[in-house]
Amino acid sequence: MLRQLCAKLIIKNIAAMAVRVLLALGVLLLCLAEVSSDLKTEQDITNVDEEASLLVRGGNRRLMQEIDCGGLCKQRCSLHSRPNRCNRACGTCCLRCKCVPPGTSGNREVCGTCYTGMTTHGNVTKCP
Repeated sequence: MLRQLCAKLIIKNIAAMAVRVLLALGVLLLCLAEVSSDLKTEQDITNVDEEASLLVRGGNRRLMQEIDCGGLCKQRCSLHSRPNRCNRACGTCCLRCKCVPPGTSGNREVCGTCYTGMTTHGNVTKCP
């Protein structure tokens, strides 16, 4: 009777240890897969044409294009009745949305909902 009880206990301990070992191996494989995908991403980034001036930002490693907000907003606000106010608002929108519409007015939909949906506290569209 005692031998049977000891045998059952040993079998339970072995089974629990096997589950722990399998779990540890699974975590190890997941970590290795993540590291290898990071290496591929870094190799892809280094192969990108440098003229495109792409930058890696944030932990999720999305590629975002670097743009000259100051120059684009200066051109956008050149004909505005209040150019300083326009430049300030345009700069904020450019930094957040990474886009400035072409021309001196209109074409806001080119930059998507980020640009068209941004409003002031008074619910007035913010981006020129």
